[in-house]
Amino acid sequence: MKGLILDAVWEPKPTYKVSEWEKQTGKAITGNSVWRHPKLEVREKPDPKIKPDQILLEVKACGVCGSDMHFYETDEDDYILYPGLTKFPSILGHELSGKVVEVGSEVTDLKVGDMVTVEEMIWCGHCIPCRNGYPNHCTNLEEIGFTIDGGFANYLAIGAKFAWKIDAIAERFGDEKKAYEVAALTEPTSVSYNAMFERAGGFRPGHYVSVFGAGPIGLAAIGLARAAGAGMIVAFEVSAPRRELAKQVGADYVYDPREVKPSEVMMELSKGEGFNFHVEAAGVPHITVPEMVGSLAINGKIVQIGRAAQKVPMYLETLQVRRAQVFGAQGHSGHETFPNVIRMVASGRLDLSPIITARYDLDGAVKAIAQSTERRDGKIMVFPNN
Repeated sequence: MKGLILDAVWEPKPTYKVSEWEKQTGKAITGNSVWRHPKLEVREKPDPKIKPDQILLEVKACGVCGSDMHFYETDEDDYILYPGLTKFPSILGHELSGKVVEVGSEVTDLKVGDMVTVEEMIWCGHCIPCRNGYPNHCTNLEEIGFTIDGGFANYLAIGAKFAWKIDAIAERFGDEKKAYEVAALTEPTSVSYNAMFERAGGFRPGHYVSVFGAGPIGLAAIGLARAAGAGMIVAFEVSAPRRELAKQVGADYVYDPREVKPSEVMMELSKGEGFNFHVEAAGVPHITVPEMVGSLAINGKIVQIGRAAQKVPMYLETLQVRRAQVFGAQGHSGHETFPNVIRMVASGRLDLSPIITARYDLDGAVKAIAQSTERRDGKIMVFPNN
């Protein structure tokens, strides 16, 4: 089969102390401090073989994520920009859907021909965080497209427990190809859902919501905020095309943060009360968080989804006097997140299909990721088996 493989050189920065665990596993906890000189290439690789508890998917659609973009982009010393858990070489891609073409001997709830989407976080189910109900923080975590092979490939072998049927989405759209590409949005949408509703506890219908960054995660957050009954949704995004997409999926007001001071805009729109719920999906918290802190409503919340290897100064006095809270969020697994997102899409209450703005076949996957660095698209989709 073919797959989009990322190779990089293990060359820790002089200031980075490599842990014994990293040495033993070959995984970098902080990728941008270890992996240098990345190279992306579509090339042949043996077809995957499934284990008894796995399924083999013929990948039908796989979205380009901001993390894929951060593998392609580098800093001044040619280190990848992505700051998280990584191990290379690996086939990239983790926002996907596909058709089951083979099932392992222990799999009883899926069959050949089933249409599914899958989780990206391969949690073990046995470590203390997993047993305590925190699969997104699994001690033995693997991540498809990050530490093990992912979905920019013809086929993917994955545990059956990570797959979710998308029959209801197919029924909603009445078109198989459309269903697969919409279902491939489940993973990034679930990241926003987990952050907003599981980690931060959501907001009351009528509350004012801000979203900083209208890339795919931010656009999903806007769509979810509308579906959940936000009284006002304001988005801040530097890309003009993405500002238009933000309007399409539910933002009431959209601004270029280079042309306005967001905190002042939000205080004016809220008539001095501030915004109740702030979503950081831009990955530049050193710029965005001070604006959020400056426009917090009493009992306001800030939730951090965007990834950034930067420290952020915060004036804690404001959090105290505003009775405010800050939440960190990672991942999308557990807590009914995947099935709830699928239900919302199937019901018609959440339709993010307008954010799919470009489509490529597998041979064009490198071009797809390069295009994503222009930051003008919503979601770029790759179809590995066109």
